Amino acid sequence: MANPLYDRLFKPHEGQDTPFLILADGSVITHAAFLEMSGWLAAALSSLGLVPGDRVAVHVQKSPEALALYAACIRAGLVFLPLNTAYTPRELDYFVTDSEAALFVCDPGEAEALAEVARGAQAKLLTLDADGTGSLSEAAAVQTSTPPPAARGEDDIAALLYTSGTTGRSKGAMLTHRNLLSNAEALVEAWRFTSDDVLLHALPIFHAHGLFVATNTLLMAGGSLIFLPKFDQDAVIAALPRATTMMGVPTFYTRLLDDPRFTRDLVSHMRLFISGSAPLLAETHIRFEERTGHRILERYGMTETSMNTSNPYEGERRAGTVGFPLPGVEAKVCDPATGAEVAQGEIGVLHVRGPNVFKGYWRMPEKTKAEILEDGFFITGDLARIDGDGYVHIVGRGKDLIISGGYNIYPKEIELFLDAQPGVKESAVVGAPHPDFGETVVAVIVPQDKAAPDLAAIEAAARTELAGFKRPRRYELVDELPRNTMGKVQKADLRARFANTFTPS
Repeated sequence: MANPLYDRLFKPHEGQDTPFLILADGSVITHAAFLEMSGWLAAALSSLGLVPGDRVAVHVQKSPEALALYAACIRAGLVFLPLNTAYTPRELDYFVTDSEAALFVCDPGEAEALAEVARGAQAKLLTLDADGTGSLSEAAAVQTSTPPPAARGEDDIAALLYTSGTTGRSKGAMLTHRNLLSNAEALVEAWRFTSDDVLLHALPIFHAHGLFVATNTLLMAGGSLIFLPKFDQDAVIAALPRATTMMGVPTFYTRLLDDPRFTRDLVSHMRLFISGSAPLLAETHIRFEERTGHRILERYGMTETSMNTSNPYEGERRAGTVGFPLPGVEAKVCDPATGAEVAQGEIGVLHVRGPNVFKGYWRMPEKTKAEILEDGFFITGDLARIDGDGYVHIVGRGKDLIISGGYNIYPKEIELFLDAQPGVKESAVVGAPHPDFGETVVAVIVPQDKAAPDLAAIEAAARTELAGFKRPRRYELVDELPRNTMGKVQKADLRARFANTFTPS
Protein backbone atom coordinates (compact mmCIF):
# COMPACT_ATOMS: atom_id res chain seq x y z
CA MET A 1 0.00 0.00 0.00
CA ALA A 2 1.40 3.37 -0.99
CA ASN A 3 1.75 6.24 1.42
CA PRO A 4 3.81 8.87 -0.47
CA LEU A 5 5.12 10.91 2.46
CA TYR A 6 5.84 7.91 4.66
CA ASP A 7 7.42 5.99 1.80
CA ARG A 8 9.79 8.83 0.85
CA LEU A 9 10.55 10.58 4.15
CA PHE A 10 10.35 7.89 6.81
CA LYS A 11 10.50 4.37 5.40
CA PRO A 12 14.06 4.73 4.02
CA HIS A 13 15.28 5.22 7.60
CA GLU A 14 13.69 2.11 9.10
CA GLY A 15 16.36 0.19 11.01
CA GLN A 16 18.96 2.94 10.56
CA ASP A 17 20.94 3.63 13.71
CA THR A 18 22.13 6.96 12.31
CA PRO A 19 21.56 10.12 14.40
CA PHE A 20 18.35 11.99 13.70
CA LEU A 21 17.59 14.17 16.73
CA ILE A 22 20.46 15.52 18.81
CA LEU A 23 18.87 16.92 21.96
CA ALA A 24 19.90 19.84 24.15
CA ASP A 25 21.33 17.50 26.81
CA GLY A 26 23.52 15.78 24.22
CA SER A 27 21.45 12.58 23.98
CA VAL A 28 20.67 11.21 20.54
CA ILE A 29 17.53 9.67 19.04
CA THR A 30 18.37 7.62 15.96
CA HIS A 31 16.26 7.47 12.84
CA ALA A 32 15.19 3.95 13.79
CA ALA A 33 14.25 4.91 17.35
CA PHE A 34 12.28 7.90 16.09
CA LEU A 35 10.32 5.75 13.66
CA GLU A 36 9.66 3.18 16.38
CA MET A 37 8.30 5.96 18.61
CA SER A 38 6.05 7.20 15.80
CA GLY A 39 4.84 3.64 15.15
CA TRP A 40 3.58 3.20 18.70
CA LEU A 41 1.90 6.61 18.56
CA ALA A 42 0.25 5.63 15.26
CA ALA A 43 -1.04 2.48 16.96
CA ALA A 44 -2.49 4.60 19.77
CA LEU A 45 -4.23 6.88 17.28
CA SER A 46 -5.75 3.91 15.48
CA SER A 47 -6.88 2.38 18.78
CA LEU A 48 -8.93 5.53 19.42
CA GLY A 49 -10.97 4.78 16.32
CA LEU A 50 -9.41 7.43 14.12
CA VAL A 51 -9.49 6.62 10.41
CA PRO A 52 -7.55 8.02 7.44
CA GLY A 53 -8.60 11.58 6.67
CA ASP A 54 -9.49 12.45 10.28
CA ARG A 55 -7.93 15.65 11.60
CA VAL A 56 -5.64 15.69 14.64
CA ALA A 57 -5.29 19.15 16.20
CA VAL A 58 -2.07 19.55 18.19
CA HIS A 59 -1.33 22.32 20.72
CA VAL A 60 1.79 21.13 22.56
CA GLN A 61 5.33 22.23 23.31
CA LYS A 62 8.17 21.23 21.01
CA SER A 63 9.59 17.81 21.86
CA PRO A 64 10.78 14.65 20.08
CA GLU A 65 7.40 13.07 20.88
CA ALA A 66 5.55 16.03 19.36
CA LEU A 67 7.56 15.62 16.16
CA ALA A 68 6.94 11.87 16.26
CA LEU A 69 3.21 12.62 16.47
CA TYR A 70 3.49 14.32 13.06
CA ALA A 71 5.17 11.19 11.67
CA ALA A 72 2.50 9.02 13.35
CA CYS A 73 -0.28 10.98 11.68
CA ILE A 74 1.35 10.53 8.28
CA ARG A 75 1.76 6.80 8.96
CA ALA A 76 -1.88 6.44 10.04
CA GLY A 77 -3.18 8.50 7.13
CA LEU A 78 -4.44 11.26 9.41
CA VAL A 79 -4.36 15.00 8.75
CA PHE A 80 -1.92 16.82 11.02
CA LEU A 81 -3.11 20.22 12.32
CA PRO A 82 -0.38 22.03 14.32
CA LEU A 83 -1.46 25.05 16.37
CA ASN A 84 0.63 27.91 17.72
CA THR A 85 1.45 27.31 21.38
CA ALA A 86 0.66 30.96 22.14
CA TYR A 87 -3.00 30.65 21.09
CA THR A 88 -5.60 31.29 23.77
CA PRO A 89 -8.61 29.00 24.39
CA ARG A 90 -10.83 31.43 22.48
CA GLU A 91 -8.56 31.21 19.43
CA LEU A 92 -8.17 27.43 19.68
CA ASP A 93 -11.92 26.93 19.82
CA TYR A 94 -12.28 28.19 16.25
CA PHE A 95 -9.55 25.98 14.79
CA VAL A 96 -10.63 22.78 16.52
CA THR A 97 -14.29 23.35 15.71
CA ASP A 98 -13.83 24.50 12.11
CA SER A 99 -11.55 21.58 11.26
CA GLU A 100 -13.95 19.12 12.91
CA ALA A 101 -10.92 17.55 14.53
CA ALA A 102 -11.45 14.00 15.75
CA LEU A 103 -8.64 14.36 18.31
CA PHE A 104 -7.26 17.37 20.16
CA VAL A 105 -3.85 16.90 21.80
CA CYS A 106 -2.78 19.52 24.34
CA ASP A 107 -0.34 20.10 27.19
CA PRO A 108 -1.44 18.38 30.44
CA GLY A 109 -1.44 21.73 32.21
CA GLU A 110 -4.01 23.05 29.73
CA ALA A 111 -6.31 20.03 29.72
CA GLU A 112 -8.81 21.45 32.20
CA ALA A 113 -9.01 24.81 30.43
CA LEU A 114 -9.36 23.19 26.99
CA ALA A 115 -11.77 20.41 27.91
CA GLU A 116 -14.70 22.64 27.00
CA VAL A 117 -13.13 23.39 23.60
CA ALA A 118 -12.85 19.65 22.92
CA ARG A 119 -16.41 18.97 24.08
CA GLY A 120 -17.81 21.75 21.92
CA ALA A 121 -16.01 20.37 18.87
CA GLN A 122 -16.91 16.76 19.77
CA ALA A 123 -13.20 15.88 19.71
CA LYS A 124 -11.40 13.39 21.93
CA LEU A 125 -8.89 15.11 24.24
CA LEU A 126 -5.47 13.63 25.06
CA THR A 127 -2.35 15.19 26.49
CA LEU A 128 1.35 15.30 25.65
CA ASP A 129 3.89 17.06 27.85
CA ALA A 130 7.21 18.57 26.79
CA ASP A 131 8.94 15.70 28.62
CA GLY A 132 7.08 13.13 26.54
CA THR A 133 4.58 12.07 29.21
CA GLY A 134 0.82 12.38 29.04
CA SER A 135 -2.27 10.35 28.22
CA LEU A 136 -1.27 9.98 24.56
CA SER A 137 2.06 8.42 25.55
CA GLU A 138 0.24 6.17 28.02
CA ALA A 139 -2.06 5.02 25.23
CA ALA A 140 0.98 4.26 23.04
CA ALA A 141 2.69 2.31 25.83
CA VAL A 142 -0.09 -0.29 26.07
CA GLN A 143 -0.17 -1.09 22.34
CA THR A 144 0.97 -4.58 21.36
CA SER A 145 1.73 -3.98 17.68
CA THR A 146 2.24 -1.17 15.22
CA PRO A 147 -0.01 -0.75 12.18
CA PRO A 148 1.29 -0.75 8.61
CA PRO A 149 1.29 2.66 6.89
CA ALA A 150 -2.21 3.60 5.74
CA ALA A 151 -2.81 3.72 2.01
CA ARG A 152 -2.85 7.32 0.76
CA GLY A 153 -2.58 9.02 -2.62
CA GLU A 154 -0.47 11.98 -3.66
CA ASP A 155 -3.52 14.27 -3.64
CA ASP A 156 -4.70 13.19 -0.20
CA ILE A 157 -4.37 15.82 2.51
CA ALA A 158 -1.41 15.36 4.85
CA ALA A 159 -1.64 18.58 6.84
CA LEU A 160 -4.08 21.40 7.51
CA LEU A 161 -2.47 24.75 8.36
CA TYR A 162 -4.60 27.76 9.19
CA THR A 163 -3.74 31.12 7.71
CA SER A 164 -5.90 34.08 8.67
CA GLY A 165 -7.46 36.66 6.37
CA THR A 166 -8.32 40.32 6.74
CA THR A 167 -11.98 39.42 7.19
CA GLY A 168 -10.98 37.91 10.53
CA ARG A 169 -12.01 34.38 9.54
CA SER A 170 -9.06 32.00 9.39
CA LYS A 171 -8.67 29.70 6.40
CA GLY A 172 -7.38 26.14 6.54
CA ALA A 173 -4.81 25.49 3.82
CA MET A 174 -4.99 21.85 2.69
CA LEU A 175 -1.48 20.54 1.99
CA THR A 176 -1.21 17.21 0.21
CA HIS A 177 1.41 14.48 0.23
CA ARG A 178 2.55 15.73 -3.20
CA ASN A 179 2.81 19.35 -1.99
CA LEU A 180 5.10 18.48 0.91
CA LEU A 181 7.17 15.92 -0.96
CA SER A 182 7.81 18.13 -3.98
CA ASN A 183 8.97 20.98 -1.78
CA ALA A 184 11.35 18.79 0.22
CA GLU A 185 12.82 17.44 -3.02
CA ALA A 186 13.27 20.95 -4.44
CA LEU A 187 14.96 22.23 -1.28
CA VAL A 188 17.38 19.30 -1.03
CA GLU A 189 18.42 20.06 -4.61
CA ALA A 190 18.52 23.86 -4.26
CA TRP A 191 20.36 23.97 -0.94
CA ARG A 192 22.62 20.91 -1.49
CA PHE A 193 21.56 18.97 1.60
CA THR A 194 23.08 15.52 2.14
CA SER A 195 23.15 12.87 4.86
CA ASP A 196 26.27 14.60 6.23
CA ASP A 197 24.33 17.71 7.19
CA VAL A 198 23.53 18.60 10.79
CA LEU A 199 20.89 21.35 10.94
CA LEU A 200 20.61 23.55 14.00
CA HIS A 201 16.85 23.51 14.64
CA ALA A 202 15.63 26.18 17.08
CA LEU A 203 12.37 26.87 15.23
CA PRO A 204 8.89 25.98 16.50
CA ILE A 205 7.28 22.93 14.90
CA PHE A 206 3.74 24.32 14.83
CA HIS A 207 4.84 26.47 11.87
CA ALA A 208 5.59 25.35 8.30
CA HIS A 209 9.16 26.67 8.58
CA GLY A 210 10.27 24.38 11.39
CA LEU A 211 7.97 21.48 10.58
CA PHE A 212 8.15 21.15 6.80
CA VAL A 213 11.01 23.29 5.49
CA ALA A 214 13.49 22.12 8.12
CA THR A 215 12.33 18.66 9.19
CA ASN A 216 11.06 17.29 5.88
CA THR A 217 14.14 18.50 4.04
CA LEU A 218 16.54 16.83 6.47
CA LEU A 219 14.49 13.63 6.46
CA MET A 220 14.62 13.61 2.66
CA ALA A 221 18.39 14.11 2.74
CA GLY A 222 18.96 11.64 5.60
CA GLY A 223 20.67 14.25 7.79
CA SER A 224 20.20 15.08 11.46
CA LEU A 225 18.78 17.91 13.58
CA ILE A 226 20.21 19.57 16.67
CA PHE A 227 16.74 19.77 18.17
CA LEU A 228 16.52 22.69 20.59
CA PRO A 229 13.22 23.38 22.43
CA LYS A 230 13.32 27.05 21.34
CA PHE A 231 15.71 29.80 20.33
CA ASP A 232 17.93 30.30 23.35
CA GLN A 233 21.02 32.36 22.58
CA ASP A 234 23.33 30.46 24.93
CA ALA A 235 22.13 27.09 23.65
CA VAL A 236 22.45 28.12 19.99
CA ILE A 237 25.99 29.43 20.44
CA ALA A 238 26.94 26.25 22.30
CA ALA A 239 25.44 24.07 19.54
CA LEU A 240 26.84 25.87 16.50
CA PRO A 241 30.23 24.07 16.56
CA ARG A 242 28.37 20.77 16.00
CA ALA A 243 26.18 22.06 13.14
CA THR A 244 26.79 22.43 9.41
CA THR A 245 23.66 24.45 8.59
CA MET A 246 21.08 26.64 10.31
CA MET A 247 17.60 27.84 9.42
CA GLY A 248 16.07 30.79 11.23
CA VAL A 249 13.94 33.88 11.14
CA PRO A 250 15.64 37.31 10.95
CA THR A 251 15.21 37.74 14.72
CA PHE A 252 17.58 34.81 15.32
CA TYR A 253 20.32 36.46 13.31
CA THR A 254 19.93 39.96 14.75
CA ARG A 255 20.17 38.54 18.27
CA LEU A 256 23.25 36.51 17.42
CA LEU A 257 24.90 39.58 15.93
CA ASP A 258 24.36 41.41 19.21
CA ASP A 259 26.33 38.72 21.06
CA PRO A 260 30.13 39.16 21.17
CA ARG A 261 30.54 35.36 21.36
CA PHE A 262 29.15 35.05 17.84
CA THR A 263 32.41 35.25 15.90
CA ARG A 264 33.89 34.26 12.57
CA ASP A 265 35.83 31.46 14.25
CA LEU A 266 32.67 30.06 15.86
CA VAL A 267 31.01 29.49 12.47
CA SER A 268 34.02 29.01 10.20
CA HIS A 269 33.04 25.36 9.63
CA MET A 270 29.38 26.13 8.74
CA ARG A 271 28.12 25.43 5.25
CA LEU A 272 24.94 27.50 5.09
CA PHE A 273 22.73 29.96 6.97
CA ILE A 274 19.14 30.31 5.69
CA SER A 275 16.61 32.97 6.65
CA GLY A 276 12.90 33.19 6.00
CA SER A 277 9.36 33.77 7.32
CA ALA A 278 9.98 37.54 7.41
CA PRO A 279 11.99 40.06 5.38
CA LEU A 280 15.67 40.27 6.24
CA LEU A 281 16.94 43.84 6.42
CA ALA A 282 19.82 44.69 4.08
CA GLU A 283 21.68 45.98 7.13
CA THR A 284 21.48 42.52 8.71
CA HIS A 285 22.85 40.95 5.52
CA ILE A 286 25.81 43.30 5.57
CA ARG A 287 26.57 42.99 9.29
CA PHE A 288 26.33 39.20 9.13
CA GLU A 289 28.74 38.90 6.23
CA GLU A 290 31.19 41.33 7.81
CA ARG A 291 31.09 39.43 11.11
CA THR A 292 31.16 35.85 9.84
CA GLY A 293 32.21 35.79 6.21
CA HIS A 294 28.90 34.04 5.41
CA ARG A 295 26.17 35.58 3.28
CA ILE A 296 22.73 34.55 4.51
CA LEU A 297 20.56 32.80 1.93
CA GLU A 298 17.08 34.35 1.93
CA ARG A 299 14.05 32.60 0.47
CA TYR A 300 10.29 33.18 0.17
CA GLY A 301 7.31 30.98 0.92
CA MET A 302 3.77 30.92 2.20
CA THR A 303 1.61 28.60 4.27
CA GLU A 304 -0.33 27.72 1.12
CA THR A 305 2.72 26.84 -0.96
CA SER A 306 5.67 26.14 1.34
CA MET A 307 8.76 27.51 -0.44
CA ASN A 308 8.44 29.28 -3.80
CA THR A 309 11.76 31.02 -4.43
CA SER A 310 15.29 31.07 -3.10
CA ASN A 311 18.49 32.98 -3.56
CA PRO A 312 21.07 30.73 -5.21
CA TYR A 313 23.33 28.38 -3.30
CA GLU A 314 26.01 29.08 -5.86
CA GLY A 315 25.97 32.58 -7.30
CA GLU A 316 25.02 35.98 -5.99
CA ARG A 317 22.74 36.10 -2.97
CA ARG A 318 21.23 39.55 -3.33
CA ALA A 319 20.07 41.42 -0.25
CA GLY A 320 16.52 42.66 -0.59
CA THR A 321 15.54 39.87 -2.98
CA VAL A 322 14.19 36.35 -2.52
CA GLY A 323 16.02 34.93 -5.50
CA PHE A 324 14.62 32.71 -8.24
CA PRO A 325 11.73 30.22 -8.45
CA LEU A 326 12.67 26.82 -7.06
CA PRO A 327 12.95 23.79 -9.36
CA GLY A 328 9.47 22.95 -10.65
CA VAL A 329 7.97 26.29 -9.55
CA GLU A 330 6.87 29.07 -11.92
CA ALA A 331 6.40 32.69 -10.88
CA LYS A 332 5.01 35.72 -12.68
CA VAL A 333 3.90 39.22 -11.72
CA CYS A 334 0.42 40.24 -12.78
CA ASP A 335 -1.82 43.29 -12.82
CA PRO A 336 -4.09 42.96 -9.77
CA ALA A 337 -7.10 44.29 -11.71
CA THR A 338 -6.83 42.36 -14.97
CA GLY A 339 -4.66 39.38 -14.09
CA ALA A 340 -2.49 40.05 -17.13
CA GLU A 341 1.26 39.62 -16.74
CA VAL A 342 3.05 42.96 -16.40
CA ALA A 343 6.26 44.02 -18.09
CA GLN A 344 9.56 42.98 -16.55
CA GLY A 345 10.51 45.21 -13.64
CA GLU A 346 6.99 46.47 -13.04
CA ILE A 347 5.21 45.90 -9.72
CA GLY A 348 2.13 43.73 -9.49
CA VAL A 349 0.74 40.75 -7.61
CA LEU A 350 2.90 37.63 -7.56
CA HIS A 351 1.34 34.45 -8.97
CA VAL A 352 3.01 31.04 -8.51
CA ARG A 353 2.37 27.60 -9.96
CA GLY A 354 3.87 24.21 -9.21
CA PRO A 355 3.43 20.93 -7.35
CA ASN A 356 3.95 22.86 -4.10
CA VAL A 357 0.70 24.84 -4.46
CA PHE A 358 -1.88 23.66 -1.95
CA LYS A 359 -5.11 21.83 -2.78
CA GLY A 360 -7.35 24.65 -1.57
CA TYR A 361 -8.95 26.13 1.52
CA TRP A 362 -10.76 23.77 3.88
CA ARG A 363 -14.47 23.86 3.08
CA MET A 364 -14.17 27.22 1.32
CA PRO A 365 -14.65 26.34 -2.37
CA GLU A 366 -15.45 29.89 -3.48
CA LYS A 367 -12.32 31.28 -1.81
CA THR A 368 -10.28 28.48 -3.37
CA LYS A 369 -11.71 29.21 -6.82
CA ALA A 370 -10.94 32.91 -6.44
CA GLU A 371 -7.28 32.38 -5.51
CA ILE A 372 -6.27 29.24 -7.46
CA LEU A 373 -6.90 30.07 -11.11
CA GLU A 374 -7.97 27.58 -13.77
CA ASP A 375 -4.44 27.51 -15.19
CA GLY A 376 -3.10 26.41 -11.79
CA PHE A 377 -1.50 29.69 -10.76
CA PHE A 378 -2.10 30.78 -7.17
CA ILE A 379 -2.57 34.48 -6.42
CA THR A 380 -0.25 35.05 -3.48
CA GLY A 381 -1.55 38.55 -2.68
CA ASP A 382 2.04 39.75 -2.28
CA LEU A 383 3.25 42.69 -4.33
CA ALA A 384 6.44 41.95 -6.22
CA ARG A 385 8.63 42.72 -9.20
CA ILE A 386 11.12 40.60 -11.12
CA ASP A 387 14.29 42.39 -12.19
CA GLY A 388 16.23 41.99 -15.40
CA ASP A 389 18.35 39.21 -13.91
CA GLY A 390 15.31 37.23 -12.81
CA TYR A 391 15.53 37.94 -9.09
CA VAL A 392 12.17 38.26 -7.35
CA HIS A 393 11.68 41.30 -5.09
CA ILE A 394 8.80 41.27 -2.60
CA VAL A 395 7.97 44.97 -2.32
CA GLY A 396 4.82 44.84 -0.22
CA ARG A 397 2.17 42.58 1.13
CA GLY A 398 -1.43 42.58 0.15
CA LYS A 399 -4.14 42.65 2.77
CA ASP A 400 -1.92 44.59 5.20
CA LEU A 401 -0.31 41.44 6.57
CA ILE A 402 2.23 42.01 9.36
CA ILE A 403 5.07 39.51 9.82
CA SER A 404 6.69 39.76 13.24
CA GLY A 405 9.48 37.40 14.23
CA GLY A 406 8.38 35.04 11.47
CA TYR A 407 4.71 34.91 12.52
CA ASN A 408 1.85 36.18 10.39
CA ILE A 409 -0.38 38.77 12.04
CA TYR A 410 -3.63 39.89 10.45
CA PRO A 411 -4.70 43.38 11.58
CA LYS A 412 -8.44 42.82 11.26
CA GLU A 413 -8.48 40.31 14.11
CA ILE A 414 -6.73 42.76 16.45
CA GLU A 415 -8.92 45.65 15.30
CA LEU A 416 -12.08 43.70 16.11
CA PHE A 417 -10.70 43.09 19.59
CA LEU A 418 -9.76 46.76 20.09
CA ASP A 419 -13.06 48.09 18.78
CA ALA A 420 -14.89 46.03 21.40
CA GLN A 421 -12.99 47.64 24.28
CA PRO A 422 -14.59 50.36 26.45
CA GLY A 423 -13.75 53.88 25.36
CA VAL A 424 -12.64 52.90 21.83
CA LYS A 425 -14.54 54.42 18.91
CA GLU A 426 -12.50 52.71 16.19
CA SER A 427 -9.01 51.46 15.55
CA ALA A 428 -6.48 50.62 12.88
CA VAL A 429 -3.57 48.23 13.26
CA VAL A 430 -0.39 48.56 11.21
CA GLY A 431 3.11 47.14 11.24
CA ALA A 432 6.15 49.26 12.03
CA PRO A 433 9.79 48.28 11.39
CA HIS A 434 11.45 46.73 14.45
CA PRO A 435 15.18 45.98 14.80
CA ASP A 436 14.59 42.60 16.45
CA PHE A 437 11.31 41.28 15.06
CA GLY A 438 11.50 42.74 11.54
CA GLU A 439 8.26 44.55 12.22
CA THR A 440 5.72 44.60 15.00
CA VAL A 441 2.24 45.83 15.86
CA VAL A 442 1.16 49.44 16.39
CA ALA A 443 -2.45 50.02 17.44
CA VAL A 444 -3.90 53.38 16.41
CA ILE A 445 -7.01 54.21 18.44
CA VAL A 446 -9.68 56.88 18.11
CA PRO A 447 -11.27 57.49 21.56
CA GLN A 448 -15.04 57.19 21.93
CA ASP A 449 -15.15 60.49 23.80
CA LYS A 450 -12.55 63.14 24.42
CA ALA A 451 -11.29 61.19 27.42
CA ALA A 452 -8.62 58.63 26.57
CA PRO A 453 -9.57 54.98 27.00
CA ASP A 454 -7.92 52.98 29.77
CA LEU A 455 -4.92 51.61 27.88
CA ALA A 456 -3.74 49.56 30.86
CA ALA A 457 -7.09 47.77 30.90
CA ILE A 458 -6.88 47.18 27.14
CA GLU A 459 -3.39 45.73 27.53
CA ALA A 460 -4.63 43.43 30.29
CA ALA A 461 -7.51 42.24 28.10
CA ALA A 462 -5.11 41.62 25.22
CA ARG A 463 -3.04 39.32 27.43
CA THR A 464 -6.14 37.16 27.87
CA GLU A 465 -7.61 37.38 24.37
CA LEU A 466 -4.60 37.51 22.04
CA ALA A 467 -1.49 35.40 21.56
CA GLY A 468 1.64 37.23 22.66
CA PHE A 469 3.02 37.82 19.16
CA LYS A 470 -0.22 39.55 18.12
CA ARG A 471 -0.39 42.05 20.98
CA PRO A 472 0.32 45.68 20.11
CA ARG A 473 3.69 46.91 21.35
CA ARG A 474 2.64 50.52 21.03
CA TYR A 475 -0.73 52.26 21.40
CA GLU A 476 -1.23 55.62 19.70
CA LEU A 477 -4.27 57.87 20.24
CA VAL A 478 -5.46 60.02 17.34
CA ASP A 479 -8.47 62.27 16.76
CA GLU A 480 -9.42 60.48 13.54
CA LEU A 481 -8.13 57.92 11.08
CA PRO A 482 -6.99 59.07 7.60
CA ARG A 483 -9.50 58.12 4.89
CA ASN A 484 -9.88 58.50 1.16
CA THR A 485 -12.93 59.91 -0.56
CA MET A 486 -14.63 56.52 -0.39
CA GLY A 487 -14.15 56.36 3.37
CA LYS A 488 -11.47 53.66 3.32
CA VAL A 489 -8.81 53.97 6.02
CA GLN A 490 -5.46 54.82 4.46
CA LYS A 491 -3.13 52.42 6.23
CA ALA A 492 -0.21 53.46 4.06
CA ASP A 493 -0.42 56.90 5.65
CA LEU A 494 -0.43 55.35 9.12
CA ARG A 495 2.53 53.11 8.33
CA ALA A 496 4.48 56.14 7.13
CA ARG A 497 3.47 58.17 10.18
CA PHE A 498 4.58 55.53 12.67
CA ALA A 499 7.47 54.04 10.67
CA ASN A 500 10.07 55.26 13.14
CA THR A 501 8.23 54.17 16.29
CA PHE A 502 10.82 51.47 17.09
CA THR A 503 13.66 52.42 14.74
CA PRO A 504 14.54 56.11 14.96
CA SER A 505 15.25 57.72 11.58
